[in-house]
Amino acid sequence: MLGKGGNDHGSDHGIVSMTEREKRRRLAPLRQVEAYWHGLSAENRVPLRSQIDPRGMEDALEYALLMERIAPTMAKVRVAGSHLNDLMGMQIAGMPLSSLIAPSDRDRFGQAVQHLFDDPAIVRLRLTAEGGFGKPDMEADMVLLPLRSDFGDLSRGLGALISHGRIGRTPRRFLITGIEVLPVTGQGAAEPAPVGTDAAKPAPAFREEGAPFRHRHPAAMETKSCASRRGHLRLVVDNDN
Repeated sequence: MLGKGGNDHGSDHGIVSMTEREKRRRLAPLRQVEAYWHGLSAENRVPLRSQIDPRGMEDALEYALLMERIAPTMAKVRVAGSHLNDLMGMQIAGMPLSSLIAPSDRDRFGQAVQHLFDDPAIVRLRLTAEGGFGKPDMEADMVLLPLRSDFGDLSRGLGALISHGRIGRTPRRFLITGIEVLPVTGQGAAEPAPVGTDAAKPAPAFREEGAPFRHRHPAAMETKSCASRRGHLRLVVDNDN
């Protein structure tokens, strides 16, 4: 647009890029997860897994995940939001985190995972989806954040992934277009959570369920009315230590 006098001096003043605004809006859930992690990092310490409360990032839960390190360059998904399940077309809890990554880029991804736990570091990734029939163009952003187990070892992680574009046919896997590794400085040693405290019990939305206890004593074959009176009792096993 030209100003008075036919020149364009100052024509950009007050103009806001809608592209940047839209990008910030899209990435808001990712930023919420990262901001929540930073809020728990009091005194520059890597937070404990048991400190994670989904209520602190409830607007981002469908994009969030919890993971556990299972090898130097590998992590397993323990809990995943619905968006990640939608991308793969299946429940991904229990699967390697690298299942979301195209095979050709899994070595690079493994190196990033190693930095996440060994440095420790915050890892941010820019991703683009593999193409194919019924698989439209799609980009994504991921953030991975280190956590300590209740014993203090760096073997857990919090993360989030948000994609931009129509999912189409699943599973969708991603190529890495950019990696940013930011070492966490002055992390210090975290104290193990005291056994029996509320801090050692993850909130229900992020609880990692084990197999339910099934008592096979013959007395279990009692009448239906007796069984219904005891139906509210259930033992939940949490193996996240």
